[in-house]
Amino acid sequence: MLAPTLPDLSRLNREALQTLLLAEHQERIATHQQLLRQEQQLLERDSEIETLKLLLSQLRRMQFGRKSEKLERQIEQLELRLEDLQQGQPSENAPASEGPHPSAASSAIDTPAKPARRALPAHLPRMTQTHLPKSTTCPDCGGELRKFGEDISEMLDYLPANFVVIRYVRPKLSCGHCERIVQASAPSRPIARGVAGPGLLAHVLVSKYCDHLPLYRQSEIYERVGVELERSTLADWVGGSSQLLDPLVEALRRYVMAASKVHADDTPVPVLAPGNGKTKTGRLWTYVRDDRPAGDTAAPAVWFAYSPDRKGEHPEQHLRMFRGALQADAYAGFNQLYKEDGRIQEVACWAHVRRKFYDLQQAHASPIAGEALERIAALYAIEKEIRGRPPDERQRVRTEQSRPLIQTLHEWFELSLPKLSRKSDTTAAIRYALGLWPALTRYCDDGRLEIDNNAAERALRVVALGRKNYLFAGSDLGGKRAASIYSLVGSAKLNGLDPEAYLREVLTRIADHPVNRIADLLPWNLVPTEPTPSIAAA
Repeated sequence: MLAPTLPDLSRLNREALQTLLLAEHQERIATHQQLLRQEQQLLERDSEIETLKLLLSQLRRMQFGRKSEKLERQIEQLELRLEDLQQGQPSENAPASEGPHPSAASSAIDTPAKPARRALPAHLPRMTQTHLPKSTTCPDCGGELRKFGEDISEMLDYLPANFVVIRYVRPKLSCGHCERIVQASAPSRPIARGVAGPGLLAHVLVSKYCDHLPLYRQSEIYERVGVELERSTLADWVGGSSQLLDPLVEALRRYVMAASKVHADDTPVPVLAPGNGKTKTGRLWTYVRDDRPAGDTAAPAVWFAYSPDRKGEHPEQHLRMFRGALQADAYAGFNQLYKEDGRIQEVACWAHVRRKFYDLQQAHASPIAGEALERIAALYAIEKEIRGRPPDERQRVRTEQSRPLIQTLHEWFELSLPKLSRKSDTTAAIRYALGLWPALTRYCDDGRLEIDNNAAERALRVVALGRKNYLFAGSDLGGKRAASIYSLVGSAKLNGLDPEAYLREVLTRIADHPVNRIADLLPWNLVPTEPTPSIAAA
């Protein structure tokens, strides 16, 4: 297209010049408006790009259900790098060289020291193998050898777990005078007329719910050692064990809900819908009682509950008898609970606030997000120093140190908002925090409360790991069974117990245990019994 030519202005009269200038002005206005529209389109496109980057970052982190601040790719790269470095180091049993290498001094500086080998656990059984010389006579003079000492070294090995069959023998005795027959009663079994003992049932449950091995994989593992256990049989054992443990789970629920502070969270669980072979989304809810950070000696515990959906009626039912502080995220289903005459007080989670800014920082290195992370980190540094101290001391420190930081953070949020686009993700993150401000700052007023809801999130990690392997629960009933077992193994872990050993002990006793003393079998109350000699020998 040819460029427009400028007319000879000397031949134009005043009116023609005015018309020319007006046309030029209108053209400039039109061009300016077009540029503004294009600029707006570019801004919207850039905003959409940043939003998509943020969503991709979040989805990549949520892919395996983890909510850590470390990205999967970074972890993988660091782990691979660490393996390469460790494999490149000399073997711990490599013989020493005859003399120092010329570059030994520089290597000692550049190469980090290999960690000292730990002693093998003393509680493990020892199998002694004595290695004698091939001859008992001296190879030099032929004299008889006598022992004057020995060298002992140890090696850690693994022997595959073994199935055993326990035979219950009940001799029949008869009286020599009246011929009355006397015989001991048959011992109770965890599952009536079942062949599985408490140890095997505990192993199946822990393998499924702690080690995340689906039942069909367990069936294949058992078949390799010559024991054929169909998946349907294992499923029946899981169902029977769960039913047997229901009274204990109910006692655990009552204990958790008797606390003055509970952490709550939930996670989706795919559930097989009956009839059509498709899956629906159920929910597993977790409620954690753990006051150890505030110096309390009460035993920690966790209770899980299953629901077929995420309606607010479910937490309302779960918390119907609870009174106190509820530490949770901003799930709208909890809102009705906070309106019931102050029975439950909302305590929001700073980790959720921090995560939003972390996502922004990872997506496009937002300077505001970076500063927000630094300010929130200062609050966490204070919490680290007072962890485990009494509530009154924690409250005093928070009043003196945390409160001023929170106030300046609030003022900084308010000053930052006018500088941001209303539709930006940074604005959304700030408004999320400001919308929860009274609940976010409530922890400063009560030393028993925590700065975040990480206790509940930690409890849900086992569900996220299992979800990767199970793919889905078989039914709503399967979801309820999972909640029961997760409650017991989670509480056992919180109290420092081996979940398998704990379940073995419980399943050994519970069939004959008085139901009005069921709380005796909770993890912190259980006193292990010594196995009988015959079982120990087996």
